[in-house]
Amino acid sequence: MKIQISKNPGELGNKAGHDTAQLIREAIDTNGNANIILATGTSQFETLKQLLSEKEIDWSKVIMFHLDEYIGLPVTHPASFRKYLKERFIEFVPSLKAAYLINGEGDAAAECKRLNGIIARHPIDVALVGIGENGHLAFNDPPADFDTEEPYIVVNLDEACRKQQLGEGWFPTLQDVPAQAISMSIRQIMKSKHILCSVPDKRKAMAVKNTLEHPVSNLYPASILQTHSDCRMYLDMQSAELLSKNRSASVQ
Repeated sequence: MKIQISKNPGELGNKAGHDTAQLIREAIDTNGNANIILATGTSQFETLKQLLSEKEIDWSKVIMFHLDEYIGLPVTHPASFRKYLKERFIEFVPSLKAAYLINGEGDAAAECKRLNGIIARHPIDVALVGIGENGHLAFNDPPADFDTEEPYIVVNLDEACRKQQLGEGWFPTLQDVPAQAISMSIRQIMKSKHILCSVPDKRKAMAVKNTLEHPVSNLYPASILQTHSDCRMYLDMQSAELLSKNRSASVQ
């Protein structure tokens, strides 16, 4: 695993977005197209901003999936991840070949089945992810299911996860945060050729420490990233502040 520690979230996003763009270009050059996964939330603001500023990406050869969406939340809601991606990414790349967004407003099982059939035909080249305050990867809260081969699954959101969404200002009260979501599974995320994980902010420091220094465990879902062949972690000084001195000193 390659770890980069930046001074602030802006610098972090610049590095992650630049590297993402390069990997997308390489996938297009090699395969004639690129299949990507985009994450949402505050951790991705700067990364997506930088990615959109990058030149010479033929978006007409790029297919996009995303990680998760709340069940029962309309696309017009400020916390909708479909709304997030439409407003912060898709509208800026009108030539995008396809964007497969998760619709959590109808039959969740049927939506998982639909998406599972699509993503099975599109091996993922580049995945952008983040880590939750509770250590989740996508909406796979602890104890996460490390075994299911289903690409998209219905998950229950724990209280820590729901409190994070409240704390970030997406909902007015905890009761307004949905209790379930459709999430990309751990195994599906890990099938990605390259994973770029952006994690700014002091409130993520313990989750970062557990991800990088705790033995792999479904009680710390993002710790599974330790086993990936090309996972790149992008941290800032605050999110990295609890890492051991030896770990921090070794980072270039």
